[in-house]
Amino acid sequence: MSLLSNSSSESNNDTSTDTSRISISALYTGHVWYRNGLSLPALYSRLGQAGYWALRPVNSFIRLLTGADIETFLLERHKVIDHQTAQLIAQHPDLQIVEIACGLSPRGARLMSRYNNEGCSLSYIEADLPDMAARKQRMLQNLGLLSSEHQVRSCNILEESGEESIEQILSGLDHDRPVLIITEGLVNYFDLPMIEAVWGRMAKALKAFPAGFYITEVYPDLKEHPFYPWMQRARKMVAALTRGDYPLHYANEEVMKKGFEGCGFQQVQVIDPSELYDTLGLRRLEIDSAVRVVVNQA
Repeated sequence: MSLLSNSSSESNNDTSTDTSRISISALYTGHVWYRNGLSLPALYSRLGQAGYWALRPVNSFIRLLTGADIETFLLERHKVIDHQTAQLIAQHPDLQIVEIACGLSPRGARLMSRYNNEGCSLSYIEADLPDMAARKQRMLQNLGLLSSEHQVRSCNILEESGEESIEQILSGLDHDRPVLIITEGLVNYFDLPMIEAVWGRMAKALKAFPAGFYITEVYPDLKEHPFYPWMQRARKMVAALTRGDYPLHYANEEVMKKGFEGCGFQQVQVIDPSELYDTLGLRRLEIDSAVRVVVNQA
């Protein structure tokens, strides 16, 4: 997710579509990617580094007790989403990708550089709240990475119409080519009815294309998981930082699958990162992963 928006709920009487409260965690997440060789030097943030080191004692303690920490699951979700995206690109080399809540994600730069040099004809839109979109635009422009096929747009997922809506962004794409929407680090900032409404809008909009896909991650409500008590503490910490809650969604994978199907997706695959330990070189855990990646087709 992105940086804090300038227009906060205190300065805007209509808070129904204000998502700016959730965005401060982007800096921390961006630094996790940077430290693990997944990002670009130009996306480095001093505030992200400060947040990373501030949380390191907490992460170290959690890892000592459970064998995993917040960083563990951030890396799992990022690498699994990359893997699933690569599989879709192999099937659809002309894929149009829209990464919503892109924050400091290096994914767009990496994918465009790799696959278009291999003969694919991808296009990529990085979308986020206006402040972060402007920052990302400057960063990528300075690197010479922006073009008609790699753009940055402002987006607020709660807007149902207008320039910043998901629908408006998708309407400008080529309707003869397939589309993939990616969100990472977004959905657990919203209560389930609110985010399911967004998923329903995504599914409906994606049906206008010959093939429409949506990849995201979900932190489920796994009450028996060894990490669960720490997830509850992390929720409180995130709530304090972002002035909002961090609800966990769905009690198991079956309920999760039915939830996405109920939003209008025709095919839903729920992936436990442990299924890909060897394939992706992920650190093998003695406990189950606390995150799931969901691949949907509209």
